[in-house]
Amino acid sequence: MTDFRDLHVPGKPLILVNAWDAASARVVEAAGAAAVATTSAGVAWSLGAPDGDALDASAAVAAVARITAVVSVPVTADIEKGYGDVAETVRRVHAAGAVGVNLEDGATAEPDRIAAARAAAPELFLNARIDTFLAGVGGLDETVERATAYLAAGADGIFVPGVTDPPTVAALVDRIDAPVNVMAGPGAPGLAELAALGVARISLGSSVAQAAYGLVARVAAAALGDGGYGELAGAADYGTLNALLTPGASGRG
Repeated sequence: MTDFRDLHVPGKPLILVNAWDAASARVVEAAGAAAVATTSAGVAWSLGAPDGDALDASAAVAAVARITAVVSVPVTADIEKGYGDVAETVRRVHAAGAVGVNLEDGATAEPDRIAAARAAAPELFLNARIDTFLAGVGGLDETVERATAYLAAGADGIFVPGVTDPPTVAALVDRIDAPVNVMAGPGAPGLAELAALGVARISLGSSVAQAAYGLVARVAAAALGDGGYGELAGAADYGTLNALLTPGASGRG
C-alpha cells in the first residue's frame, strides 16, 4: 500500500472524494482515487445521527472498519472532535485499519486534543482541522497561530475548511510549515488552480453525500408528485456496483 504521507505533495495535491459507507468508498476507489477519506457528516447521516459529535464512537469506528475491509487504498477517517475520549477513539480507528484521521477544533484552539491523538497512535497521519474560517471565529493570523500550535503538538497536516479565496489560500500555504488541506466544491476555484497555489490536499467533504441525498429527495419528489422517473437517469449500474462489492473483486482489502 502507498505510504499515505507521500501522497501529500504541494502543487500536486491528494484529491479526496469523501465517502460515507463501504459502497461509496469502493465507487471512489474504482474511479482511480489514491486514497479514501470519510466524511463525518455523511457517516453520521447514514447511521441516523446528526453531524456534530453526536455519533456513538463504536458506530463511527465500525463504519471505518467496513470501509477498510473493502478497499486497498489508504483510508483516512474524519472523527470530528474524537467522540468523547479522543485517545481511545484514535486507537480504535487505527486498529480498524485507518492510516490517518481528521481532528477538528472549534471556537478555540485545542492543542491538547492534538497531543492526545498523537500519543495514542504515533503512526497515523494526523490532520488538524482549524475552524476559524468555517465558523467565522478568526482570520488568517489566528489560523496560522493555531496551525503552529497544532504542529508543535504533533499534527502532520493542517486542514482549513471554509476558505478557497486564492490570496488567502496562498498565504496559508506560505505561512504554514506543513501540508495544507482545503475543502472545495461548487463555487470554489478549480482543482488545478488550487494545486498551483501549493495546496497538498483537497477534500470535497460532506458535499458528495449531500449531492447523493439531494438526488434521493428529487427522485422522491418526482415519484410522489407527477410520477416521473427522469431523476433516475445516470444511475450507477446494478451489475457494476454488485461486482465492486463481491468478495475477491479487484481493489477489495
